Amino acid sequence: MTGAVPDPLPGWLTAASRITVLTGAGISTDSGIPDYRGPNGVWTRDPDAEKLVTLSYYVADPDVRRRAWLMRRDVGALDTSPNTGHEALVGLERQGRLRTLITQNVDGLHQAAGSTPERVLEIHGTVHEVECLGCGDRTSMDDALARVAAGEPDPACLVCGGMLKSATISFGQLLDPEVIDAAVDAAADCDVFLAVGTSLQVHPAAGLVDVAVRHGARVVVVNAEPTPYDDVADLVVREPIGTALPRLVSAR
Repeated sequence: MTGAVPDPLPGWLTAASRITVLTGAGISTDSGIPDYRGPNGVWTRDPDAEKLVTLSYYVADPDVRRRAWLMRRDVGALDTSPNTGHEALVGLERQGRLRTLITQNVDGLHQAAGSTPERVLEIHGTVHEVECLGCGDRTSMDDALARVAAGEPDPACLVCGGMLKSATISFGQLLDPEVIDAAVDAAADCDVFLAVGTSLQVHPAAGLVDVAVRHGARVVVVNAEPTPYDDVADLVVREPIGTALPRLVSAR
């Protein structure tokens, strides 16, 4: 089924008691954070911008690092607020029906909306911290950006002098295996897998749909554009996330 949110909702959705949610950039666009692969996405408009989040370019090229710091300053992810999509998932947790909230986003807006941090798996890291690629020391992004504003175009680690990078997972950088294992467990242990605002093109996150299907879960996809998993989904919703998601997760 593809289109608008059905009314009434399917019985299997309203009866679901263990819902695992995967969110992507689309849930945060209403908060003013641009997506990446959509028609007006960051990388669609400027393919060269992908270098700023590719580890090999970042490590090898000081100019890429300087541009990456300016991007972090200008994107403003630290100053945005949650929207109705994030709030709907807080409501799902309060109903006692949320098993786990897996996010590809690095903006921290789920936690800001009120989602319990322990229930949120940030598989691509967080923009709110920076990490030294040498010693692993972590500090706040606010502190790093303050150094950039004070005239350090490529601030170094204050502990060892190593290279600092946003504590997000760049292309070519290994994911945290513990986080991925927890995400796989959550996909395998749910009755509904709800994918929201994600293109389902990036693995291993996209492969979580396969895990859920193999273990008998129903799949709901809420995304403006078609995804590779629409054909296996039990329900595909094309309506805007901010209006569709509160209705999909409402208790009836």
